[in-house]
Amino acid sequence: MSKNTVWVDFETLENFMVDAFVGVGVPEEDAMICADVLIAADKRGIDTHGVGRLKTIYYDRIKKGIQSPVTQFEIIKDSLATAVVDGHNGMGQVIAKKAMDLTIEKAKKYGMGMVVARNSTHYGIAGYYTLMAAEAGMIGITGTNARPSVAPTFGVENMFGTNPLTFSMPSDEEFPFFLDCATSMVQRGKIELYDRAEKEIPEGWVIGADGKAMTNPNQILEAFQKGKAALVPLGGIGEETAGYKGYGYATVVEILSAALQGGKFLKMLSGMEDGKKVPINLGHFFIAINISSFIDLETFKKTTGDILRTLRSAKKAPGAEKIYTAGEKEYLTWLDRKDKGAPINKNLQQQLLEIKKELNLEKYDFPF
Repeated sequence: MSKNTVWVDFETLENFMVDAFVGVGVPEEDAMICADVLIAADKRGIDTHGVGRLKTIYYDRIKKGIQSPVTQFEIIKDSLATAVVDGHNGMGQVIAKKAMDLTIEKAKKYGMGMVVARNSTHYGIAGYYTLMAAEAGMIGITGTNARPSVAPTFGVENMFGTNPLTFSMPSDEEFPFFLDCATSMVQRGKIELYDRAEKEIPEGWVIGADGKAMTNPNQILEAFQKGKAALVPLGGIGEETAGYKGYGYATVVEILSAALQGGKFLKMLSGMEDGKKVPINLGHFFIAINISSFIDLETFKKTTGDILRTLRSAKKAPGAEKIYTAGEKEYLTWLDRKDKGAPINKNLQQQLLEIKKELNLEKYDFPF
């Protein structure tokens, strides 16, 4: 942590975000959903998708008129176990939560449910929605396409988004299996996080138009805007370290997010048209699998827990202190942060103070 980083309790941050969203026209009920999704990321240590994105991804876009603060959630096609919904470029978190609620409702009745969303916007951490399913005793799966920032294997042009493919499954432990990963080596938010922290990024995350690695986050973010840099697929550059695997999985997410609802894809999601910023029109998909349709829920939880515990008991590599399973680090981060809140670095402090001043939210007395 930087010496300029301060900790702010979650309740204060969440309340501030609710008021910030309301201040730019988001209805209070929807503002509470948006803030809950963002604070859920900070609680789990996924700082790339928490309060750090409040201003740049949501607040600023609403003010610029490229995202609607009022969400019109419309079911345009409905069947027993499936549906297609249209979010009309409203708040992605609201669209996604309502879509997963609908998915879970269908899975309760029919064993499985799948809903795809069109004309949506950035929906925060994908894992928020899969955890909804896990809490309902189901397996949750979701994915979304995103602004082009990742190059295909053997390419240097940013063609598709970081396209997370995310799963949650309940277990008999204090935390579920929770895998929330981009299909790229790293997501754009991680570059933004390093930029705010004024840190160089490791080689191998980003490739320039000349085919060489880039490590300066500020230069990378500028190059992204000009189409002169791209993130690398999960697995790395080329095929030697299996970058084609991340490329393949990203393509799966792109197809499921766009083709099932007839939406935009790849370069169409740049958010630019004739040199002007426009709505991005993202697509998402949500799947819920009702475990009790296959086996007793408690039996599933026990077997899942046994699998995870067995994995963690494996022989460790020399120098390794612990083997983790997906979701464990996020749970441990929550235990560490629950009493002290989220870390707010200098750049993020300035962003929050700007919002506070613009909306006259003087009741918030931040420790910075």
